[in-house]
Amino acid sequence: MSSALQILLDHAERERDALLADLARAEQQLLQFRAQAVQLLEFRADYRRRDPTADGRSAPVAALRAHQDFMQRLQQAMDQQHLQESAAQARLAQLHRGLLPLELRVASVRKLMERRGQADRTAGDRREQRSADESALQRHGQSHPNALPSAL
Repeated sequence: MSSALQILLDHAERERDALLADLARAEQQLLQFRAQAVQLLEFRADYRRRDPTADGRSAPVAALRAHQDFMQRLQQAMDQQHLQESAAQARLAQLHRGLLPLELRVASVRKLMERRGQADRTAGDRREQRSADESALQRHGQSHPNALPSAL
């Protein structure tokens, strides 16, 4: 039975470890998305400072249109990046929710193995005590052949 429990424990630990690895990858991905968001915000701020009409300067219409078009594309990229970051946060939360049941399963199997081991030790102790009692009774019977056997 203990080998079956060991197999069950190994399986539960592999499942938990796989989820922990997924969790680490998801956390890393979320950090990357957050770093990208910071970079995009900094780039947008820098590009805004390059506005051709800053400080009341006049600029050709083509330059203004190009600047506005690029700012729109940059905002679309930021919106897309925000969606990816939100999806990564949701995935991370989902993985975190899945971790507790796996941790509980591993702990439960370990506890069951511990209880079975204790039960096996207790049964062994009882067998050993019975054997010692029987040996003592036999020795007593051999040294006192006319004695009546007593009930245990």
